[in-house]
Amino acid sequence: MDRLWAGWRSEYIEEVTADQGPRTSVFKRILDSGLPDDETHIVWRGTHVFVILNRFPYITGHVLVMPYREVRDLELLTPEEHAELWATVTDAVRAIKTAYHADGLNLGVNLGSAGGAGVPDHLHVHVMPRWNADSNFMTSVAEARVLPEALSVTWRKLRDAWPGQ
Repeated sequence: MDRLWAGWRSEYIEEVTADQGPRTSVFKRILDSGLPDDETHIVWRGTHVFVILNRFPYITGHVLVMPYREVRDLELLTPEEHAELWATVTDAVRAIKTAYHADGLNLGVNLGSAGGAGVPDHLHVHVMPRWNADSNFMTSVAEARVLPEALSVTWRKLRDAWPGQ
C-alpha cells in the first residue's frame, strides 16, 4: 500500500492529547485562546453558538456549528441554544451554497464516542458541501484527502458569504 504523508496528523494528536489542566474540549481551548477569528478560523459568532472551519476537513467548506457551552447531548441544550443552533445550521447551508455553488450538502451530528464523535464532550453539527462530480474516493481508497484551497481562503469565502454580513 502506498503511503501519503499527513504531517498535520501528529500536531493534531499532540494538541488533542496534551495535558492542559482541567479537561476541556479543543473547541473550548480555541475559544479561550484570545486569538483573532481569522487565525482560529471562526466563521461566525452568535449569542449561544458559533461556527468554525473543521481544521481537518473531509472536503473544502466543511464547517462545524456548536454551542459555546460544552454539552455532549442534544437534549442538554437550553431552548435558546437549540433554536440558535438550528438557525445557524441553516445560515451555514446558505453560506456554503453561496460560496461554493454546491450541488448538495451533508449535515451530521455524531453523539458519543460509540456514535463516532471525535470530540464527544462538545456537541457539534457538521455541515459540508458536496458536488455531483466530487472525488471522495481518496479518503476511502488512499486514506488521504484532497483539498484544493487553504483554510484561510475557505474562511474568507464563507465569512464573506455569511447571511447578514
